[in-house]
Amino acid sequence: MFDERALTLGVKVNEKSIVTLVILMLLPNLLGAIHLSTPWGFKIHFFQYAIFLAAFALGPIGGLLSGFAGSLHAAYVMTNPYILVGNALLGFFTGYFFGRGHTYLRSALLGFGVQIPWLVATDYFLMNLPVSFIGGLLFALTLTNVLWAVPAGMSAGPLKRYLG
Repeated sequence: MFDERALTLGVKVNEKSIVTLVILMLLPNLLGAIHLSTPWGFKIHFFQYAIFLAAFALGPIGGLLSGFAGSLHAAYVMTNPYILVGNALLGFFTGYFFGRGHTYLRSALLGFGVQIPWLVATDYFLMNLPVSFIGGLLFALTLTNVLWAVPAGMSAGPLKRYLG
């Protein structure tokens, strides 16, 4: 017998949790428009916060939906539809590893580890991006994943209490 609550980390599916999920599916699109340039030549991204929050509070399915729907704007603007699947992988596997008892940071980095082969293969072979660009992107995403995993994890507890 399969327990569907395993995919939501025990969160009941009700009106409150559905509205929260919809917000966490839209929020990465807004946060994705914000990038802070650093003196080291990479940009700090913000979209991961919402994907991680969905994964930590609503489980793998919440992370998957937030990653996919939350990347619609970025995929359109960059004409790179593969971003949708990549961020869905990030959200799903972050929620999966968190549900298996890993810490917030470890879950986010393991989820990113699953996403990396997809990102490299699609950006290099399908989008024809140079290796130097992909390397810089991986560096920036690693740093911003580390930056946002812990605050998202700290926000997940109060959100889960709100959801009941």
